Amino acid sequence: MSYYDRALEMKDELVANRRYLHENAEVGLTLPKTRAFIEEKLREYGIEPQRCGEGVTGLIGKGGKVLLLRADMDALAMSEESGLPFASKDPKAAHCCGHDMHATMLLGAAKMLKEHESELKGTIKLMFQPGEECLNGSLNMLEHGILENPKVDAALAYHVGPGQLPIGMFMYNDNSTMMFSNNSLKIKVKGKGGHGALPQNCIDPISIGAHIIIALQEIIAREFDPHDACVITVGTFHAGTAMNIIPEEAELTGTLRADTKEAQQKLMKRVKEVAEATAKVYGADTEVEIDAGGPPLICDPSTTKEFVGYMRELKLPETMEYPNISASASEDFAFVAEQVPSTFMYLSSGYMDERGAYSAHNPKVQFNDAYLYRGAAAYTKAAMDWLLENAAAGTVSDCIRQAEETLYEMAGN
Repeated sequence: MSYYDRALEMKDELVANRRYLHENAEVGLTLPKTRAFIEEKLREYGIEPQRCGEGVTGLIGKGGKVLLLRADMDALAMSEESGLPFASKDPKAAHCCGHDMHATMLLGAAKMLKEHESELKGTIKLMFQPGEECLNGSLNMLEHGILENPKVDAALAYHVGPGQLPIGMFMYNDNSTMMFSNNSLKIKVKGKGGHGALPQNCIDPISIGAHIIIALQEIIAREFDPHDACVITVGTFHAGTAMNIIPEEAELTGTLRADTKEAQQKLMKRVKEVAEATAKVYGADTEVEIDAGGPPLICDPSTTKEFVGYMRELKLPETMEYPNISASASEDFAFVAEQVPSTFMYLSSGYMDERGAYSAHNPKVQFNDAYLYRGAAAYTKAAMDWLLENAAAGTVSDCIRQAEETLYEMAGN
């Protein structure tokens, strides 16, 4: 029986798992209901779950090379308007980015891989990750050793994509940046408040904030090579309490994105300089905060070619590949990809009818359950084949690891 046929046999279970996760959406780094559900299912499948920071991990197989399979599981801080009978019960949390799909697909793969555990030529490490939307979940699990004990050799992650896309597309990039870096921006403009009828006696932070927004866009237009892909977005602008009062302060928040680390660093530096200088011209003070953010997601070329090959060999119905995809959105799997050879793929999971009218992060978005089975099969096929093809190298690495452990023990004695 093929992995896809087995996944189809699990259809009802996969759909039920996804419905539960979708209805019980949770936001951020701490996801008690979601984590408990994942742990319960892993135990049911014969896999002992382990806490790793705020996330969940588990091992299937033993020895040899180690492949990490990652799925994020947090929701967005928004209200769902899909009208689905299993819509989120929490008006402040909704799975409008498909992370419930990811967790369900990896649970399905975990069950199938456990069924084939005796055939595994190495070890699978599961990574059920919180906090992707706030770009701190991957770091949390990395800080708690997700890539160690046993040491991970490569990693794979999938992300579903809604919209009017036919089921069967898989998108990847094996030669350049797949997703942009991300830094959060906060600018406080400190002026001088007063009566709206007497602006000459004030330093208007609203007007100055508007000038800052325009000046920031000039950085992209006039300081970066047109071939550099960079985005500055100011998403909020808060100031004032009444229409006839010039306020003391204004606050702007937004994001900075770039497709290379070099462009990311330049963007961070110039945004701070331009915001401060623009405010100074008009007599205001500023506080500019730019967080450490996340790096661009760059997949390992050779590892990606391997996983693309396994996807082709699956021969799923209506499979279509789309190479060299690059998106200006961000993904904290980039932190994993910085440390081990990694592959990230987009999998189309939308509808060609009116249900596909909305994109991710829209309150009305809908994801197609049909990709639950395809995704579970894809994870399983990739894991089985990658371990098989890398088994010889795994034998060598096992010897090296054993030698390192022996030396460490000797040094300790």
